[in-house]
Amino acid sequence: MTVDENNLLEFYQVALTTLDEKTLARELRPLEKMDNSYPKYLLTLDEIDKNKCYNGIMKKNVLEWLVEKNK
Repeated sequence: MTVDENNLLEFYQVALTTLDEKTLARELRPLEKMDNSYPKYLLTLDEIDKNKCYNGIMKKNVLEWLVEKNK
């Protein structure tokens, strides 16, 4: 969990990779259980499906995310 520049909550789950379906399901589960409308992100080193959305949970490549955050 973090607070963005507008003092809004954001939730993050971090995994090395989620290319395996079981790993993806395991990493999404905690975010899916949250009953709120705050942004939720899954950060990985994956290059495949690196900007995919899973029921409102945005998967992002962590390296690209870091560059984006530091602009």
